[in-house]
Amino acid sequence: MADQNQQNKNQQKNAQQDVNQLMKVRREKLANLQAEGKDPFVVTTYDQTHHTAQIRENFEELEGKDVSIAGRMMFKRKMGKASFGNIQDRDGAIQIYATRDDLGEESYEAFKKLDIGDIIGVKGFVFRTKTGEISVHCKEITLLSKSLSPLPEKFHGLQDTDMRYRQRYVDLIMNEESRRTFYKRSQIIREIRNFLAGRDFIEVETPMLVANAGGAAARPFETHFNALDEDVKLRISLELYLKRLIIGGMERVYEIGRVFRNEGVDTKHNPEFTLMELYQAYTDYNGMMELTESMFRYLAEKVCGTTLIRYADKELDLGKPFRKLTMVDAIKENTGIDFDQVATTEEAKKLADEKGIEYEDRHEKGDIVNLFFDEFCEDKMIQPTFIMDHPIEISPLTKKKPDDPSKVERFELYINGWEMCNAYSELNDPIDQRARFAAQDALSAAGDEEAQHTDEDFLHAMEIGMPPTGGIGYGIDRLVMLLTDSAAIRDVLLFPTMKSIKE
Repeated sequence: MADQNQQNKNQQKNAQQDVNQLMKVRREKLANLQAEGKDPFVVTTYDQTHHTAQIRENFEELEGKDVSIAGRMMFKRKMGKASFGNIQDRDGAIQIYATRDDLGEESYEAFKKLDIGDIIGVKGFVFRTKTGEISVHCKEITLLSKSLSPLPEKFHGLQDTDMRYRQRYVDLIMNEESRRTFYKRSQIIREIRNFLAGRDFIEVETPMLVANAGGAAARPFETHFNALDEDVKLRISLELYLKRLIIGGMERVYEIGRVFRNEGVDTKHNPEFTLMELYQAYTDYNGMMELTESMFRYLAEKVCGTTLIRYADKELDLGKPFRKLTMVDAIKENTGIDFDQVATTEEAKKLADEKGIEYEDRHEKGDIVNLFFDEFCEDKMIQPTFIMDHPIEISPLTKKKPDDPSKVERFELYINGWEMCNAYSELNDPIDQRARFAAQDALSAAGDEEAQHTDEDFLHAMEIGMPPTGGIGYGIDRLVMLLTDSAAIRDVLLFPTMKSIKE
């Protein structure tokens, strides 16, 4: 093993020496260009008439016509008086064909000195080669930016997963799949906005720096605001400010924004992530179910072209009506235990002991119910399933069920074993809300770092009067994972949180 480690270190050292030599050569080329008055970095604009996809898709119309394209050179093959190259822009790559006769001897020699990774502009006409490849026959080539650091070796690409996340800019150049994922992410968010605009929602923005980070059970990041000499927190949720807007009469509002939770990192969690929350006056969690099912179906059709989508080895049907199941019934289905027949917290904890479920002394029956669901049910929810009617102990901002005050009007949507969203019939009774905040304060005092705290301004807003309201929060990153068949949240975050590399 020691010999293997030393061999790996030697290989890395030799590879770095090769890279250093290549960088030296490229800098010398740049210095020569600058000495000749041809500094590529003084170029400010380039007239780009087409992208590669437009040329491929409209070849019959463009054949023989002049185009002007720009992008990164990813391949070059010199063949005496004629050479081939490959230029990559935002849409993909296209072949270019350069000859000494068309460019002139000086320009052709300059082209042959270009490096893989250089950014160039090409003017020429569209044609198809004898082998049938759509190409651009160059009349003029302009160096727009010099690449001073070599790209990873073409056929192996950027395979080191950690480095792909740290150097996303290289990943986007080398991996077409990665580029497609992030273009699709943009499309998903655009279609969400289109869907909600069709339902008369308005998009708003609320503060990220807050005195009281409420609306979710999470530990916040804390910082200090020097100008006001006050400690503040980064928001963990969008909820309490959006509800203030409902109280203000805006009726249908949503926000797509970053939230921050001081928690661990895994395949489905990043401490900085994108959340969408929306609130609609004069409806309840049933209205939120209808909206959610309709929106997910709409997104699948728009983004994937079908409501029958694949994730890894699973086929997920978003076209059928989503299943509805209470949390208690889900546990009963998977364990045989009916928590509606469990009267006390002591009985619930005894069942947890029998099943090997770990809990804390402060936990009550509702907390135990939630732990059972997490352990025995969550990963079984593969096809779209609404899990409804959560215990009141884990839902401090939700209306009680009129026929069972131990539960609340809440649901979570599960697909592929993942929680995709969380929705409530929002609590609008300020007296009840104050009591629940007090209970959260007590949990915080007992050591629960994720408990919420009383927010007096929010309570004052509720005392002004909040209409019956349905609200919901969606994890956008997890939704993108689902619709792009991505294995980890880092694959759908352009710049995921990474531990710093110590020099």
